Amino acid sequence: MSLVIRNYSSVKEIAETLDKEIADMKSNLGEYLRKLDEMRTLAEKSKRIRETVMKMAGKRNASSESSEEIEIGSLKIVLDANAFSQLTIIESAVRSNQERLMSMQKAREGLKSLDQLGDTEGLNFMVLEKQGVPERVLLKTS
Repeated sequence: MSLVIRNYSSVKEIAETLDKEIADMKSNLGEYLRKLDEMRTLAEKSKRIRETVMKMAGKRNASSESSEEIEIGSLKIVLDANAFSQLTIIESAVRSNQERLMSMQKAREGLKSLDQLGDTEGLNFMVLEKQGVPERVLLKTS
C-alpha cells in the first residue's frame, strides 16, 4: 500500500481529481465485470465438459481446479492455468476495485463538508492519500 502526499490549492481541485479517479475506477471495474462474466461462462463450460469426459471414462470426480502453483518469494506462479485460475484472479481484482471505489466515494462525500469553508484563498491543502484515496487533509496557511 503506497502512501502519497499531494498538495492542492483548493477543495475544488481535490474534488475534481477524486471525481476523475472515481470515473476511471468505474470504467476499469466495468471492464473487469465484463471479463468476469466471460470467464464464468468459460469456467462452467469447461467444468461440464470435464465432468462429461470423466463419466465417459468411468472416472470419479477429479478436481477441475487442479493447477500447480509455485511460490517464489511473495509471488505465486500458476502453471497450466485453467479457466478457474483465471476466474479467481479476476474475482480478486473486482473485489479490490469495488472496495477502492467505495473508499473513494466515501472520501468524496467527506469533501462536501470542506466546501462549507467558503473562501479558502491563502489556504493550502496537504492531502495524505493511500492508493489514490484521500485519508487525511491538512489545512495550512501559506
